[in-house]
Amino acid sequence: MSERVPVAEVARRQPAVLVVDDEADLRELLTLTLVRLGLDVDGAGSLTEARALLARRRYALVLTDMRLPDGVGLDLVREITSRGGPPVAVITAFGSAENAVAALKAGAFDYVTKPVDLEQLRLLVRSALREPTEATTTGTEEHGALARLIGESAAMRQLRAMIVRLANSMAPVAIYGESGSGKELVARAIHEQSTRRAGPFVAVNCGAIPETLMEAEFFGYKKGAFTGADRDRDGFFQAAAGGTLFLDEVAELPLAMQVKLLRAIQERRVRKVGATAEEPVDVRILSATHQDLAKLVVGGRFRQDLFYRLNVIELRVPSLRARPEDIVPIARAILRRLAERNGSAPAQLSPAAEAALRAYDFPGNVRELENVLERALALAGGGTLEPVDLMLPQGEVDLLLEPETSASEPATGVPFEIHDGVPTNLVAYLDKTEADAIKAALAKTRNNRTAAAQLLGITFRQLRYRMQRLGLK
Repeated sequence: MSERVPVAEVARRQPAVLVVDDEADLRELLTLTLVRLGLDVDGAGSLTEARALLARRRYALVLTDMRLPDGVGLDLVREITSRGGPPVAVITAFGSAENAVAALKAGAFDYVTKPVDLEQLRLLVRSALREPTEATTTGTEEHGALARLIGESAAMRQLRAMIVRLANSMAPVAIYGESGSGKELVARAIHEQSTRRAGPFVAVNCGAIPETLMEAEFFGYKKGAFTGADRDRDGFFQAAAGGTLFLDEVAELPLAMQVKLLRAIQERRVRKVGATAEEPVDVRILSATHQDLAKLVVGGRFRQDLFYRLNVIELRVPSLRARPEDIVPIARAILRRLAERNGSAPAQLSPAAEAALRAYDFPGNVRELENVLERALALAGGGTLEPVDLMLPQGEVDLLLEPETSASEPATGVPFEIHDGVPTNLVAYLDKTEADAIKAALAKTRNNRTAAAQLLGITFRQLRYRMQRLGLK
């Protein structure tokens, strides 16, 4: 016969939550709600009481009011987060967006507003008490999207560290960076490192949705809400429940939709098109843009209140040209990934090809590097890639290659005349004829030098050399 376990011992095995609020009635309501979730709850009416309890017991979550008799809740947030304590959620007054943003910036996991919505509180608690993954607790394991953020430059090491640090918060993160720099990859890495990794990651390109469909796409709709609505349908918020909603190109949202999105983020509730009631949603919001949102706010193209909600934490993805030391390692990783996809041995880069990549600015960032390498593989068929295979614009490749023949041949531009069908300078005449033919071929192929060479019946190397000799760009 098994021994009976004392009630006090059972309570100690349950996750413990500390509720800090000087309103006894609200503290009791919160305590009852949390106990029904199977939690062990302690209450404190001041910062002094809370600090005494924190010194005696370990808690899985702390829930604190912003205003307390002997201080402010933000002080407790900073104290707990600075020593790596449990997640802290803050109770703020209704409509106090500034306090909510300040709490998240101070390190709070999340917030709820008064009057406290008990369903929202339950969602918050379940989210906070999810077991963290090994990667989020140690900060050393890199996998998935985080492992694809390649580079040992100082900027990339700092970016990866910030991703791990931000992962287990509910604070919205605004990701800034040039097109092609990897903003969505950063968002995926934040999601995968968080306790929400088992939930969905829903990426939305805000610039690709017609304005007339935005509300239905984001919030869903009820059957019969409009012509063609033959069934109930969930929107992006419902699809991302328990996970992360990533708003890419958020600056493209029209102002009318910005108002609706702001309310959804503030209230943690959405109303389907055609519905009479709102429903709670449990999502973390990440956003990204290549534009300067602060400038858009000044210009009246982006709502200031939405900007403050989305821009709680700012994360900047460095451009590729700002970290040239990372270009070759990234290129090698891309070649390995392409080889795995094609079931072949990875192609190599010659020293000259590596130098060509490092010398190029890559205005399209990592996305352009991927395109360059995919095209080079398609043309070269594998093996070792040379600068000529990369087809980098602006003559970077040409400057790294030796000419095939003597560069002492005269260039075009030398004056000549034709008398009775005979040129006075045959070499200059032939140079001009050749240059005109090359220009025509490039115009016909929209400056695709590979296609132009095929059209002229010569190799790409021959075309490159002839263009260099004739001074054509």
